[in-house]
Amino acid sequence: MATQPAGADSVRERCGECGHTTSHRVRVEIRTESQTAENAQFSREPYRVSTCSECGTESVTRMNNA
Repeated sequence: MATQPAGADSVRERCGECGHTTSHRVRVEIRTESQTAENAQFSREPYRVSTCSECGTESVTRMNNA
């Protein structure tokens, strides 16, 4: 019998902070990179945000490195 995943937003991966392979909560966020208001609408990029369920460390990776 197959086991059910912990959740749709849960992934097992290695945590660089605590050094273990643990469950991580993963989400995609659209973040604004521009500091000025006039260019903010053109500077939104997707980021992968992963949070370790053991130590709470959050890692952020820009997904569109064009």
